[in-house]
Amino acid sequence: MLASNSLKDKVIIVTGGGTGLGKSMSTYFLELGAIVVITSRKNDVLISTQKELEEQTGGIVFPFVCDVRLVDQVIAMRDAVLAKFGRIDILVNNAAGNFISPTERLSTKAFNIIVDIVLKGTINCTLEIGKHWIESKQTKAKVLNIVTTYAWTGSSYVVPSACAKAGVLAMTRSLAVEWAKYGIWFNAIAPGPFPTKGAWDRLFPKELGEIINLENKNPLKRVGNHIELANLAGYLISDYSDFINGEVVTIDGGEWLMGAGEFNFLNQLSETDWDNIENVVRKAK
Repeated sequence: MLASNSLKDKVIIVTGGGTGLGKSMSTYFLELGAIVVITSRKNDVLISTQKELEEQTGGIVFPFVCDVRLVDQVIAMRDAVLAKFGRIDILVNNAAGNFISPTERLSTKAFNIIVDIVLKGTINCTLEIGKHWIESKQTKAKVLNIVTTYAWTGSSYVVPSACAKAGVLAMTRSLAVEWAKYGIWFNAIAPGPFPTKGAWDRLFPKELGEIINLENKNPLKRVGNHIELANLAGYLISDYSDFINGEVVTIDGGEWLMGAGEFNFLNQLSETDWDNIENVVRKAK
């Protein structure tokens, strides 16, 4: 979509960049000339992804183990990036967690795990890197948050994620106004179905796929391709989008327009179905 030098020498942090959509976005950013910092809780995943992406793109990948729920680790990550590259230009808050479950089956711990990663993790990274931008008087920086269409509609069976993503959406719009005076842009992407290994196994295990056809839920009768989301992300963090601030761009083929709440269709499952799915989801962790 963009010229190969559109992000030349930009230092970009992608949380959760070792796998899934984070990895796909990181790949595209490297192809556009960026230096990409990828974070994850798993060092082996980061090292493997670093090797793969550097060989594929010829770019520079800096892996750093960081649990975004822990502010001390976020600060350590920020300081390591600054020590190595001298600056941070863009933050992509992509790290997330989710699983399907009837809400009455959730423990407080299960609820907190999702909120801590999705909402508190995003806040930790945004505040600690944002404070650096403000204190150092950096003239331009961008934050891209990954939310979801049910951040504004809500959705059954993913209540912790819906609550957390709604908080991220509110933060995006709030800071787009408050921090514009510091030269900091905020935007977000709300993806629909983009299959990823791991996360997808917890959201749509095989047993559920045999009951529900996701492609039939979509007006375009398909799911998304990772490069489609990566193209959008590349544009929103590039200089070409400088008059877009506080916006949330939906990329879901029109799915949410067919019915608010991406997971509301799970109402048709029986208790036995839920017992079977819960066992599969637990094994996928």
